[in-house]
Amino acid sequence: MSIAVAGVFGAIFGSFLNVCIVRLPADESLVRPPSRCPKCESPIAWYDNVPVVSWILLRGRCRRCGEGISLRYPLVELAVALLWAGAVWRFGITLEGLTAAVFLTVLLGIAVTDARTYLIPNEYTWGGLILGLLLALGGGLDGLLAAAIGAAVGFSLLYVVAWLGELAFKKEAMGGGDIKMMAMVGAFVGWRGVLMTVFGGALLGTIVFVPMYFLRPRLVPFGVFLAGAAALVYLWGEPVWAWYVRLALG
Repeated sequence: MSIAVAGVFGAIFGSFLNVCIVRLPADESLVRPPSRCPKCESPIAWYDNVPVVSWILLRGRCRRCGEGISLRYPLVELAVALLWAGAVWRFGITLEGLTAAVFLTVLLGIAVTDARTYLIPNEYTWGGLILGLLLALGGGLDGLLAAAIGAAVGFSLLYVVAWLGELAFKKEAMGGGDIKMMAMVGAFVGWRGVLMTVFGGALLGTIVFVPMYFLRPRLVPFGVFLAGAAALVYLWGEPVWAWYVRLALG
């Protein structure tokens, strides 16, 4: 029952995340105007704004103008519903379950927004950093210290990488959003998680993006790959780190 309830709350947060994905890069208010059709801009009634269900009942079209509404909306809502349900399934109704749900939701928002606009708004990064530090307080001062160190390492590491890249290529090699994002990630996964996330993001980017780049050259939305790697590290990073230490020590 608790898993289903978490899924419902996740779908609601997924609906709000859709608003963030569209409005934050455009510097628009998240509150006003209320939800509206992206085509005709007619206000959407509450009964047409039920996560996933309304999109299905309306067959993916606006009730007023009949124009299609992107499949991205129900997919994001469903994805966040599954993330919240999965967090409760794995961690239970605990602070860790809430932390996992919040972190993975922010990562999804970053990935989708960066893929659409090549931007990572500060609301995700600085807002996520504050949430990460607050949630870390559940582990006492030790937990807060670990989160703060992780945030500092994440920011510093990406800042140095960006600085070296700019020296090498004589142009901006990494966006500021990626740097701030890693501060947020560090607050949730700690300094070891930061190292694994940067390595994993670079690996994912190489495997996925390099072949696509040769077919159609374009900018690299590195935040997408960092978000994917951070999610994997949060869920399975500890056993991977333990395996690496055992391997390194022979």
